[in-house]
Amino acid sequence: MGRVYTLVNQKGGVGKTTTAINLGAYLAQFGQRVLIVDADPQANATSSLGVDKHVVKGGTYEALLGGTPAAALVLQNPRLKLAILPSSPSLAGAEVELVNELSRETKLKQALAALVERYDYILIDCPPSLGLLTVNGLMAAKDGVLIPVQCEYLALEGLGELTHTIQRVRTALFPTLKVRGVILTMFDGRTHLSQDVVAEVQKYFPEKVFETIIPRSVRLAEAPSYGLPVSTYAPGSSAARSYEALARELLKTDGVVVLESVE
Repeated sequence: MGRVYTLVNQKGGVGKTTTAINLGAYLAQFGQRVLIVDADPQANATSSLGVDKHVVKGGTYEALLGGTPAAALVLQNPRLKLAILPSSPSLAGAEVELVNELSRETKLKQALAALVERYDYILIDCPPSLGLLTVNGLMAAKDGVLIPVQCEYLALEGLGELTHTIQRVRTALFPTLKVRGVILTMFDGRTHLSQDVVAEVQKYFPEKVFETIIPRSVRLAEAPSYGLPVSTYAPGSSAARSYEALARELLKTDGVVVLESVE
């Protein structure tokens, strides 16, 4: 059975979508069957894989509320060996429409149930908020939550609120929900601030912080405009090497043996 991880942080611009795409791309390079689920109405993960969100005929919204099986909505990218359940602007209405639905918090979990056996990894990219779409993402995270944290001071301020939300979901809905790991992003080794944030996050989440730290990178920022992960756009960049190392670290701690990239 495949692993399902949800990437969540209510603060925008912390590298959540970037991590979902690039971690997924390297997991795929290591021979894993990977599905990215774009649960964000902004559809940045969809665009980052070269899919025009304005012409998407069906995606996460239809899987949640339209009665269409998610498997029928998944798009394949043979070049990247990645699959994506795309998003579109229509998903913005889901927050309101879900309110009156039965089992509204588990709609995404139900939609993905038939796909868990088909993929080794399902990575769910949530919106930068703590609304119903994010709660659905948390409820679907059977193997835990991945929290990208930007190495800047303001990123620390939202961690308490996020932790509180995770605890509320545990108490009310999903007692076994766990934080799988914290991923430090946009690290700038030239500043004391970045180093201080690393130390604070490690203190806040003892034994939960991945050893691999993602650096700030121009190449990483450019890659989405070409519809490519950094592994394809700039494979020799420092960011690419870091995401490769992160994928290796995740696979190792998940107990998945990978000798070398299949590329």
